[in-house]
Amino acid sequence: FLRFILTFENSGETQYNKAGLLQGQTIDSGLSEIGLQQAEAAGYLKDVIFTNVFVSDMLRAQQTADAIMRHNSSCCDLQMVCDPLLKERSFGTAEGGQIEDVRRMAKAAGQTFPDFTPPEGETHDQVKERVKRFFDKMFRQIWDERRRDGGEDENSASAPTEPPCHEGTAEDGLRGVPVHALVVTHGAYMCVAVRYFVEELRCSLSPGSDEATMFSLSPNTGLCRFVLTMRQEEDRVKLSDVCCVFVHRNEH
Repeated sequence: FLRFILTFENSGETQYNKAGLLQGQTIDSGLSEIGLQQAEAAGYLKDVIFTNVFVSDMLRAQQTADAIMRHNSSCCDLQMVCDPLLKERSFGTAEGGQIEDVRRMAKAAGQTFPDFTPPEGETHDQVKERVKRFFDKMFRQIWDERRRDGGEDENSASAPTEPPCHEGTAEDGLRGVPVHALVVTHGAYMCVAVRYFVEELRCSLSPGSDEATMFSLSPNTGLCRFVLTMRQEEDRVKLSDVCCVFVHRNEH
């Protein structure tokens, strides 16, 4: 067994966000001035120790991750791993259009945004398959690194995860867990990932949150943190327990 921390971060604001336009995958815009300030403010993670950094291959996510890593001394020797599996959800023909127009389309179809799939866009299930593929890769990499370093912990990780303490700090949930992966991605992608944790992996809800809060869009540079326990079954590394520390935190 191996227990580790996973911190998701949404990318910072872009000009498209500011204008209320939908980006998705085809519009690979950089951060706006406010987005750059948000990314710099996320440097409040400067004293948090990371052992791995995974990032979407889209520019806005890479710029956000770069700002965090520049301020964090634990990242000096870490390599930013860019993975296309972390791309934002594709919104098909709606990309570049007004988000409010897509909300109206969703309402007319009896659905809510972002669950609604515009023409030629990715469905929830298609994004979930990308999420699962990324997790499989990440779990295997972290497992192999810890095994190589002699870091497997059968005794403590075999016990159920106790609810982490909450003090409203950047260190919440980190105490006693030596492996911490930062994953910088996008809002709609994070929605699908969190929903997958809760609905299929029976992840506990964040203290004080209901499902509507858990499944909502995270704000720009919003943070979600989970404690994960994984185990090896034959030749595959699988999750055995997931516990939510907090969701959509953006007090920084």
